[in-house]
Amino acid sequence: MNRNDLRRVDLNLLIVFETLMHERSVTRAAEKLFLGQPAISAALARLRSLFDDPLFVRTGRSMEPTARAQEIFGLLSPALDSISTAVSRASEFDPATSTAVFRIGLSDDVEFGLLPPLLRRVRAEAPGVVLVVRRANYLLMPNLLASGEISVGVSYTDELPANAKRKTLRRSKPKLLRADSAPGRLSLDDYCARPHALVSFAGDLNGFIDDELAKIGRKRKVVLAVPQFNGLGTLLAGTDLVSIVPDYTAAALTAAGGVRAEDLPMEIPTFELSMAWRGAQDNDPAERWLRSRIQMFIGDPDSLL
Repeated sequence: MNRNDLRRVDLNLLIVFETLMHERSVTRAAEKLFLGQPAISAALARLRSLFDDPLFVRTGRSMEPTARAQEIFGLLSPALDSISTAVSRASEFDPATSTAVFRIGLSDDVEFGLLPPLLRRVRAEAPGVVLVVRRANYLLMPNLLASGEISVGVSYTDELPANAKRKTLRRSKPKLLRADSAPGRLSLDDYCARPHALVSFAGDLNGFIDDELAKIGRKRKVVLAVPQFNGLGTLLAGTDLVSIVPDYTAAALTAAGGVRAEDLPMEIPTFELSMAWRGAQDNDPAERWLRSRIQMFIGDPDSLL
């Protein structure tokens, strides 16, 4: 196919194809693109004719891509990224008048501890802008970025899509949170003897703290696991429970009153909080503005020295 032949290719078809590759479902692709299922089915029929291949084969409830679809996707995804970048560079962004909708992914600790100052700045600079926050963590972030459900996310990150970019925002140390009135800091023996509350997105009863305790031959007993940090201070109130939270989350919880924070009675390594974003939107003026505000109000330059 030469470039003149591209005139018969509808770019919207390629967007549908990319979405089907991510979602593996006509229903979910329709929801993602705000189209009806018949429209997606019709687009798939045209794609099959265009590429002379079935592209997707139904396997149970999922639509599995053919080898030809995988090959096309490998070539198409960076091409669409380049098109998106070219279009973005031609646009302008004025935060004072913009009505853009930004979709960002935040882990629960970041949403609770660090979103408020960012939101205040965004409201001051861009009162017409809409922020849609999706819950994200190191498990959810790759798919949310790859599918375009978010353009940028802040969390501890591990694996990311090949075209994603990442920047470390801060290095944080966990803090011990407690609501009892006993004076002084807890010793390691006291800490291990206390009942523990754990914030766990997946409902696990073990975390990295348990791995660190195991290294020194100690362990703790978790008696409560909750899915989010909001309300943790209330749960600790009037009990001898202790909890380990990131330092920025501890600051937000102690500011609300009723709990106090202290260093752990053992050495704990820092962890990196990162911002990750889609490479296709690296030069988008609106996205660059948003990322600069995220870095300004969620990042901590002092911790990166």
